Amino acid sequence: MAPAIVQNISSRLHRMSTGGGDKDYNPQREDEKAKLAEWEAEKRTLEPSEVAQNPGQKPVGHSSKYLRKEDFDLVKTLGTGTFARVWLVKIANRKKEDNNKVFALKILRKVDVIRLKQVEHVRNERNVLAAVAGHPFITTMVASFQDNDTLYMLLDYCPGGEVFSYLRRARRFNEATSQFYAAEIVLILEFLHDRQGVAYRDMKPENILIDAQGHLKLVDFGFAKKVDNRETYTLCGTPEYLAPEVIRNTGHGTAVDWWAFGILIYEFLVGQPPFWDQNPMKIYEQIVEGKVRYPSAMSEDARDIIGGLCTVDVSKRLGNVKGGSATVKAHPWFKNIDWDAVYHRKMQGPIVPHLKSADDTRNFDEYDAEPVHRDPYTKELQEKYDKSFADF
Repeated sequence: MAPAIVQNISSRLHRMSTGGGDKDYNPQREDEKAKLAEWEAEKRTLEPSEVAQNPGQKPVGHSSKYLRKEDFDLVKTLGTGTFARVWLVKIANRKKEDNNKVFALKILRKVDVIRLKQVEHVRNERNVLAAVAGHPFITTMVASFQDNDTLYMLLDYCPGGEVFSYLRRARRFNEATSQFYAAEIVLILEFLHDRQGVAYRDMKPENILIDAQGHLKLVDFGFAKKVDNRETYTLCGTPEYLAPEVIRNTGHGTAVDWWAFGILIYEFLVGQPPFWDQNPMKIYEQIVEGKVRYPSAMSEDARDIIGGLCTVDVSKRLGNVKGGSATVKAHPWFKNIDWDAVYHRKMQGPIVPHLKSADDTRNFDEYDAEPVHRDPYTKELQEKYDKSFADF
């Protein structure tokens, strides 16, 4: 008998003798775990045409019928929301060489998603993340899966934490740092808008994380929506970053992201957004008026790009005019940017986080343990909602 066959039989007998039972062994499941480890080790940059492929044809972004929560060791909570908790995880029963391969696992209880009327948002998030999985500056959803009462999204881990924290510490970023981050965001918006017809709709420093190499990763796609050339009317986003057309409720599309991008560049350079007040209504009044005041030290090119992006008239807004994202890339403020080098992550990030190891969590807050009581996902809820969660 061939040595490989003997070894296979021997390992199966061992599993049965130790109570694991052959019923727990699933070759497809083991294969998936091996592929997860492989992706995490390589993490190559996919070309835009590869990212745009159907999730079934690319190495990331698929819905897994085999993965289970038990395939991961939960290490530490990285964040919590009203209906989700994100954990730092490692592959369970891993080989020694996989010890430093870590992921972020977003866990969503179906009952909470339904109770908080977030079914559509959660579906949007999962499907947009599947469509863009593998983009160098968007959090990669490696896979999604579910069990009877819970949804899971396995994401790449960004140990640097939020850009917001670094901005608060530094007070403001210099022009070169701001340009580096802004260039990576331009490539995100170009891909979302031009290739996917998706409006992100929640651009702000808190939704941008820094990875181990100092590059950006956009996270939290709960408000992202495929709009193509249609308009949508949902009020969503953060007050300081809302575009005038969202406040006026006249219908909006991908142009809202270019407005928010202008606000973001201003905040990078100045340390606070251009429109601010304790009272959100006053912020809205300032936004609709659209008068940006620039500090005297700000460069002429920076003022010009912010003014072009933060233009109240959508038809004249930079990024939304004829030529789209190419008009933003061609702006003089970006004259020293090599866009191909940016996409392929050939430039050193301006802030590289200090990390002891791959599973270092120093840039994340401490969180309370999960509440023990959980409402049951009843048979009635299953019958009504299971179809809605089929994509997972």
